[in-house]
Amino acid sequence: MGKTLFLVASLLLLGNVSFLHASFPPSLIEDLAKIVMNNYCSPEKLVGMKEDIAAATSNTEVLNIPDGELLADVLSNGVQTTVSDPRLTVSYEPNYIPAVHPEMPPLPPEQLITILQSTIKLDILEGNIGYLRIDHIIGEEVAEKVGALLVDLVWNKILPTSALIFDLRYTGSGDISGIPYIISYFTEVEPVIHIDSIYDRPSNTTTKLMSMSTLLGERYSVTKPLIVLTSKNTKGISEDVAYCFQNLKRATIVGEKTAGGSVKVDKLKVGDTDFYVTLPTAKSINPITGSTWELTGVTPDVEVSAEDALATAIRIINLRVQVPSIIEESAILIANNYAFQSVGADVAEKLRELLANGEFSSIVCKESLETKLSADLKTLSGDKSLQTTTNTPALPPMEYSPEMYIELIKISFHTDVFENNIGYLRFDMFGDFEEHIWNKVFLWDPAFLECVKMNNLGGPTTAIAGFCSYFFDGDKEILLDKLYDRSSGTTTELRTLDELTGARYGSKKSLIILTSKATASAAEEFVYIMKKLGRAMIIGETTAGGSHPPKVFPVGESNIFLSIPTVHSETSAGPAWEGVGITPHIPAAAEAALEVAKGILNKHLGGQQ
Repeated sequence: MGKTLFLVASLLLLGNVSFLHASFPPSLIEDLAKIVMNNYCSPEKLVGMKEDIAAATSNTEVLNIPDGELLADVLSNGVQTTVSDPRLTVSYEPNYIPAVHPEMPPLPPEQLITILQSTIKLDILEGNIGYLRIDHIIGEEVAEKVGALLVDLVWNKILPTSALIFDLRYTGSGDISGIPYIISYFTEVEPVIHIDSIYDRPSNTTTKLMSMSTLLGERYSVTKPLIVLTSKNTKGISEDVAYCFQNLKRATIVGEKTAGGSVKVDKLKVGDTDFYVTLPTAKSINPITGSTWELTGVTPDVEVSAEDALATAIRIINLRVQVPSIIEESAILIANNYAFQSVGADVAEKLRELLANGEFSSIVCKESLETKLSADLKTLSGDKSLQTTTNTPALPPMEYSPEMYIELIKISFHTDVFENNIGYLRFDMFGDFEEHIWNKVFLWDPAFLECVKMNNLGGPTTAIAGFCSYFFDGDKEILLDKLYDRSSGTTTELRTLDELTGARYGSKKSLIILTSKATASAAEEFVYIMKKLGRAMIIGETTAGGSHPPKVFPVGESNIFLSIPTVHSETSAGPAWEGVGITPHIPAAAEAALEVAKGILNKHLGGQQ
């Protein structure tokens, strides 16, 4: 037989346990099995049980246990193991009297108020934040009788608040029919939303829970923040409410993972005995996830202890209050300072649209706001440099000893001389090392041919004019590029320098520049100039298409900072390299570019011999 509850229960009694007479009717196990098979909420987990009943009922050893409570524990363990569900329990209760829930009688207003106040707590916190705690979720029948009073005493006080904290940390009971009421007060009138589906096993029916188009009182604005607090004591219907809010993206769940209970649990008598089986007879199937919170619980969006949940919710709401002004100030900064005016204006407009569409409504901390804002800015602009950043002050210039300079050069620059006196220079950063590296490399043979690899992730553009100057003759000044700074409205001309600290490489010797997707920022400006002026052949991959080094701007008083590229190259003859990269003359994979360049130079040298 398979691993069924009957076999497991029997195995638990093997060993030295032995009883002479059966204490309970032989039909007990069969009756218990039939109740489970006909009522358990997930019939797919009971496959194979029916075939084992006949064999199990012939094994009466388990019924020899004379103590009813001990037998109930054994049966509970067997049931739970078989279906992997701790919610199924068997109890032995000779004195159990089923609870009868009478209809709610007509009560005077003062008694209704007393009842409501015992299960509902309302407060208005600093900053016009509403706080609502409900310890029991009422159903449709009760709501029809006390609804008007609830609206008057509770809801009308909540409506004017700027945000709401809905506390379900202590909610362990409720009625399924109350779920649509709660959800509907926080959603739009139209369209009607499919909130949840409840499958009832005894009747084999599924009921769709839909949002309600008609309610007593007004709805809470969908643009106002809603935080739901949970704890390990949040159980049953309240879990369903939290799960629905979470998947509708209407609320942020803060607190502890919930209990993982059930929407409906029944306690059924086993045959004509004093044994009872408690089991879930219905289950929730969320239309968005196709899954359920039962057994597993609801995992909060922000997981903190139940004790810290309220303070955390208040911090989240206070941050969200600032979000609209942070986004607006960011949009203004970008529109006024981004290097390309039309792009800056377009990004600013689309950023405002994201805010209006609620794209920032799920922000839970400053870090998550910065992360989302960065991702959105990169997507909207296509510029990886337009992003949030820190405002870490630049370190003061270091005084390098000659020995330190040598070590820094060894790390940052790589040189070699190949066959046919082909020089190779690779550098990974722009800096003020031209004199040192030049004396090592460029004061060699006048017939020296050059291959420069731009494996460069960027750097300042201040060194570009000086570096470019080494590859041109000194008899005349050459305009390399014009850099327009949008933030200041000024244009800076980059021109070759008259005086250099080392010998010029000149304009007569061949020069090949190797590029890759990592070639960015100031390195791209160098490649752009050399290609535009026809001074070098470019071999490799299209460059990163980044931007000139950005400036840092504070976003109001938020302690958030934006990195905004404000400078672009001369564009009178068409787009430069920003955003699109530089296309090489000869495309080649980065790892193959050097061999391609050597082949070209060797062929060139061979033709001269």
